[in-house]
Amino acid sequence: MENKILVETSARHIHLTQESFDYLMGVKEGEHAVLNARKELSQPGQYVSDVRLDLVGEVNPKTGKERVIAGVSILGPLRKYNQVEVSATDARTLGKKAPIRESGHVEGSGSIKVRNPLNGRELALEEGLIIAKRHIHMTPEDAAFFGVQSGDIVKVELETPERGLIFGDVVVRVSEKFALAMHIDTDESNAANAGGVVYGRLLK
Repeated sequence: MENKILVETSARHIHLTQESFDYLMGVKEGEHAVLNARKELSQPGQYVSDVRLDLVGEVNPKTGKERVIAGVSILGPLRKYNQVEVSATDARTLGKKAPIRESGHVEGSGSIKVRNPLNGRELALEEGLIIAKRHIHMTPEDAAFFGVQSGDIVKVELETPERGLIFGDVVVRVSEKFALAMHIDTDESNAANAGGVVYGRLLK
């Protein structure tokens, strides 16, 4: 195995519970909406769905209109908690504060409203808006090879055209359910000019 990690750009996206998804889709009481896969992701069992929702932020004082980012994908499968992952630029666009957190750590995070543009239904989340901490998914075998453990903080060097850089504060996440890949958001990707297929080198 080489010291080579696929680096993927994770665009803004939404995770929902079944209850929240049912409400936004407007299904009848006692029935459940089905989230269908549109595209498989690199992590086993994860996918981009065919449903897109709007993120609704604060009112822009200059225009008097809500700040909206439209057409944000729900990722599947549905989860046990609601979470909206954005970049720092997205958070500013929405007029919202979003802490940098690991996925799933939503306690005390930012608030956001999610809207289904097809039926107008809105769900106000008191917490769940985060900027995802950059991270590496690894299997236990990968972790053994790289000499790291789940929760370790490492650095990863990206060699990209004209903007190669070293990312610090990268958290290692280990599970048998994972496939080896590092995830960064769109701001980080743009900073590194990380378009196309990009690999990183783990530094300790």
